[in-house]
Amino acid sequence: MDRRTLVAGSIGVAAALAVPPRERTGIPDAIGTTHLVELREGLRSLYTLDDAYGGGDVRSLAVRHLHRVRRVINTSSYPDAIGRQLQLLAGETAEHCAWLYYDADDQDAARRYWGEALTTATMLHDAGLQVLTLVSLSMQASYEGRPRDGYDLARAAHSLAVPFGSPVLLSLIAAREARALALMQEQRAARKRLADSMRMAERFHHGRPAPDWAAFHGHAELDYVQGLLYSDTGHHKAAVPFLRAALAHQDRSYGRNQALYRITLARTLVQAGEVDEGAAEAAAGLTHLEEVESGRVNRRVTEVRDLLRGVDAVSARDAAEELTEYIQWKGAV
Repeated sequence: MDRRTLVAGSIGVAAALAVPPRERTGIPDAIGTTHLVELREGLRSLYTLDDAYGGGDVRSLAVRHLHRVRRVINTSSYPDAIGRQLQLLAGETAEHCAWLYYDADDQDAARRYWGEALTTATMLHDAGLQVLTLVSLSMQASYEGRPRDGYDLARAAHSLAVPFGSPVLLSLIAAREARALALMQEQRAARKRLADSMRMAERFHHGRPAPDWAAFHGHAELDYVQGLLYSDTGHHKAAVPFLRAALAHQDRSYGRNQALYRITLARTLVQAGEVDEGAAEAAAGLTHLEEVESGRVNRRVTEVRDLLRGVDAVSARDAAEELTEYIQWKGAV
């Protein structure tokens, strides 16, 4: 079974469970806690599929799930408490749609869905959804070369997150601040904020638990951020051990992150002058990349291919050819 068949089949089962029988026929029905739980399970399935395969194939399924939740909101009857939870679920699903489009490298669509999520969070006065959306917008701003916006958005998220008392959540936000500061060339402040993030990471088992969406954040993510901090400032040799550690520590269920970490390691090795090793790492990662559909990962593959093309070495030429074939295959799929 190929990736797309598996993705569609997995979410199809969850989607069928998430819709009450009469609602499937377009007839409004009373919605209760059981239906709400099933709809939320559909969103949880989307998180799992995204972690494994990336946003490319999952985003259309997430949009369908968002439309489904909105249809339930607008055509069914329910008490006010259930209504609030349905609205919150719609906001969380819109936020995840945004993340999936971000990962697929469609930034305009991502911004639109994050705007919807933030509107819902404001309407409901839900600080949790506000923090999630602001943290995500911070990430996007840094990715798009707007690190000052990224820093300001992360600081706004931090102010809202402090009352939650979750070391994991505060560590994640501090890491986003560190990334933005590094891109602003504020290296001393970036290192300090990353150190703060690491100290909070040591308290993961203290305080209140993190929200489910922050489950990815841990030592692998912090190693990756540390590696990027060095790499972005031209200290490629210093970045390599951190990127190796990030890849080694990454949970296998996060297939997309594994692919991103590996190809970033390959890029950094080439930039550090370790061309043979970087070429080998890039070529070895192609098998894993075939299972992932992520615009961000594909963009990095192209960066590595272009770097290798600029090196006069047999290993670089061979790896560049393999990456070119992969890029062409991805474009044809």
